[in-house]
Amino acid sequence: MEKVLIYSPISEEGTIKLEDRFTVVTAVPGSEEFNREIVTATGLIGSSLKVNEALLERAPLLKVVSNISVGYDNLDIEELTKRGILATNTPDVLTETTADTIFGLLLATARRIPELDKYVKEGNWTGKLSPTLFGVDVHGKTLGIIGMGKIGQAIAKRGRFGFGMDILYHNRSRKPEAETKLGAKYVEMDDLLQQADFVCLMAPQTADTIHLISAREFSLMKETAIFVNGSRGALVNEDDLAAALKEGEILAAGLDVYEHEPLAEDHPFLGIPNLVTLPHIGSATSETRAKMEELACRNLVAGLTGEIPPSLINESVVGLRVR
Repeated sequence: MEKVLIYSPISEEGTIKLEDRFTVVTAVPGSEEFNREIVTATGLIGSSLKVNEALLERAPLLKVVSNISVGYDNLDIEELTKRGILATNTPDVLTETTADTIFGLLLATARRIPELDKYVKEGNWTGKLSPTLFGVDVHGKTLGIIGMGKIGQAIAKRGRFGFGMDILYHNRSRKPEAETKLGAKYVEMDDLLQQADFVCLMAPQTADTIHLISAREFSLMKETAIFVNGSRGALVNEDDLAAALKEGEILAAGLDVYEHEPLAEDHPFLGIPNLVTLPHIGSATSETRAKMEELACRNLVAGLTGEIPPSLINESVVGLRVR
């Protein structure tokens, strides 16, 4: 019987569905139980675990890795493909929810909502608000999106039709549909950085995008620009961002992702007032997480029963003999 190793929490309902078909074990990565069970596991499900050559060497029977996330930079796709192991993720079901979060972060940063909420709750609102606490408008501004995938386009839709924003974008390839439906204009990245009032980073993490946004890129932005990162923390040089905020190179920033998560207690970001920080909650609603888990389970079941998973990443594995 196939054995599934669950390495990060899923619902009781999801666990029961898998138990109806397979032997199921739950274990925390790094624990003795995990190290023991990975040796005979044929299916692996969870989020964020680094599935690399070192781990795969300890998992000779593995057939399917089911990632409960749209991103899969934690998976060594080349190594998985070489070994004939199916790799899957959970795209699409979190697109709109994540776009809600990132656009909400943009609004919160522009209008200084967390800062002013604290201002009221600490009893500092005793009269007319000082202009030093004013935010900036969002409507009618220029929104620049780096990474015009499905989530990027959903963010652009909110900006264009909800707030009358002009949309600039930069992507590895042109997106004609976004240009037609959203009035989005393709520009080179330097042009986007120089022209946008809001710079929203939504690119995938690859070897080429590590520290894509660093000191040079912040120096190109307007002093009134607001930077938002909803992609992956490693795409931004965090020291350079902290310096850009403290030195007034940009007006403010909003982050949902970080190079190392969670943030350390002494991280410099925690002392920067014009930086809004969220704890990586892009898809964190009960409804969306349930949909992600359901898709991840379907991917796993399909892969372990000889079918093609609905969200297969390494499609070239299909047709190979999976162990």
